[in-house]
Amino acid sequence: MGRNKLSRVLTSMVIMSMTLTVVNLSALRAAEREHPLPPEKAQFLENLSGAFERVADTVRPAVVNISSIKKIQPTQRYQRMPDLQFHGPFREFFGDDFFDRFFFPRDPQRGYVQQGLGTGVIIDEDGYILTNNHVIDGADEITVKLHDGRTYKAEVEGTDDKTDLALIKIKARNLASVPLGDSDEIKIGQWVVAVGNPFGLTQTVTAGIISAKGRTNLGIVEYEDFIQTDAAINPGNSGGPLVNLKGEVIGINAAIFSKSGGYMGIGFAIPINMVKSVIESLKDKGYVVRGWLGVVIQDLDESLAESFGYQGCTGALVSQVTADSPAAKAGLQAGDIIIKYGGKDIANSQQLRSAVSATMPGSRVAVELIREGRHKTVSVEIGKLDTETEGGQKQREVPEIGLSVRTLTRELAREIGVEGVQGVLVTDVDPLSPAGAAGIKVNDVILDVYGKPVSNADEFWQQLRKHDIEKGIRLTVQTGSYRRFVLLKASR
Repeated sequence: MGRNKLSRVLTSMVIMSMTLTVVNLSALRAAEREHPLPPEKAQFLENLSGAFERVADTVRPAVVNISSIKKIQPTQRYQRMPDLQFHGPFREFFGDDFFDRFFFPRDPQRGYVQQGLGTGVIIDEDGYILTNNHVIDGADEITVKLHDGRTYKAEVEGTDDKTDLALIKIKARNLASVPLGDSDEIKIGQWVVAVGNPFGLTQTVTAGIISAKGRTNLGIVEYEDFIQTDAAINPGNSGGPLVNLKGEVIGINAAIFSKSGGYMGIGFAIPINMVKSVIESLKDKGYVVRGWLGVVIQDLDESLAESFGYQGCTGALVSQVTADSPAAKAGLQAGDIIIKYGGKDIANSQQLRSAVSATMPGSRVAVELIREGRHKTVSVEIGKLDTETEGGQKQREVPEIGLSVRTLTRELAREIGVEGVQGVLVTDVDPLSPAGAAGIKVNDVILDVYGKPVSNADEFWQQLRKHDIEKGIRLTVQTGSYRRFVLLKASR
């Protein structure tokens, strides 16, 4: 077919398509004139539209843009390269393109500058702002931009990497804020609105429904009980509010499922009831105090449940009870299936962990369980969990040594063959860090810092803050039955 003939054919097709479009539009308009919406349906749609408009007007003034800068000096050779910082669940969920676009090229003389972008929501008129930990983690400078264009430098009040939450504060008064709702009351199919700054587009409002709740085992954070939504959440929405049609915050947007960094209809938010317990601790202490039950738990499958004479797979199966723990004192036993905690149904082990962690130590909680086919309810006084950092203390105050630790309990000491030893157990080591360079390994036990014994993780981090990594920090480390001195020192 010649070029001119092909051109004439294509032109005819375009004209035909445009004609059909005009005809279809005309037909639709004629149909609307002949069969208008009944007044009650038209009014319903107007009311629904008005509800979304009111929510947007109420929430947008309390939503802020957060930008953070982390400076990485070239002399700190143990620091990871910027493009390696986000290997893991957040890079997998958000996609490579999103993270890579926030890194500036290397300047051999000045080092690296790593820039982050996210959203926050004002929860207090005195300047408290809630956001995700990964938005501001390790930042040297945090800038908050309000809806009216004003900008403020923010200080970190506390962080919690186990739920990916952070509380920051700006020096401002009489700010617009939004009320916190009750995430236990949400329903699948309920309308919700997400507000944030996707791809840097400030004050963006999207709508959708709650697709699911109680999402766990996603590998994003340690304590997971996510709300799933199809309201469009994109990179930059992190830390923004998920709001019901009453204008109440029911969740904090945390992650999306995406291989490209774009929206794929699956977003996850942290339930606001979990957030509330974290906020209280961060405001009061700067780190999170968590409840402790003292059991090892696992999920049920059909065969395992049947072996216990239990119908169904919901609940959390107790596989071990820690001696002298709150669970042991209340009479819990291995083989118990916990089906309710504090009057609320337990679907799986992760949900129970989240519920216990959100309980204030010293509280007494009713635990309903199935034991040998019979229902039983026990009252448990919840203890205080020793976490590996005793929460998210202000990270910039802690020397960057490149390891994670947790309190060495009697059970852990027995497992690694160091019974009777007090200290902290090394759970992770960055091989390019001062700890890695000094030869510290996972399952080593740190006994003291400059001769000061440490019996738990909190004491370890407190002692660490007293010393300068540039000058060196001396530790006593035990590997098996062998003890040695180790000096942690920043590379130059």
